[in-house]
Amino acid sequence: MSFRKLATLAGVVFFGSLGDVCLKHGMAEFPDITLANWPVLFHAIFAPKVALGIALLIGFFACYLSALSFADLTYVLPATSVGYIGMAFLARYFLHEQISIWRWLGILLITLGVGFVAGGPSLTDSREAAERVPETAGVDA
Repeated sequence: MSFRKLATLAGVVFFGSLGDVCLKHGMAEFPDITLANWPVLFHAIFAPKVALGIALLIGFFACYLSALSFADLTYVLPATSVGYIGMAFLARYFLHEQISIWRWLGILLITLGVGFVAGGPSLTDSREAAERVPETAGVDA
């Protein structure tokens, strides 16, 4: 894997994990947002921690779009799920969330699945994909 691809996927993981944690940390300062008090949402968006989380998630989205430009969705999406590991550690140590053994086991299973996906090619060869699609030309429905 090239440095560009690795850096892009690392950016997706870094910006996504950190952005989600910043959003959660910032939203903890506000009451529950419901239909009855939805205007609080506008105040929350401009809170510094929430705004930082939004900016980080914009970075995530930019890296995600870049990754989709050079790899299949079925490669990029599982590869970005490595961010669950980073997010769990950040939530544990910065948000002081208690993470049960079942959640850790779930994160481990996701990580193992990512290992299987990452072992294959990041982009489907066009000829190979065309060979797998059954010929339907000339067949009447």
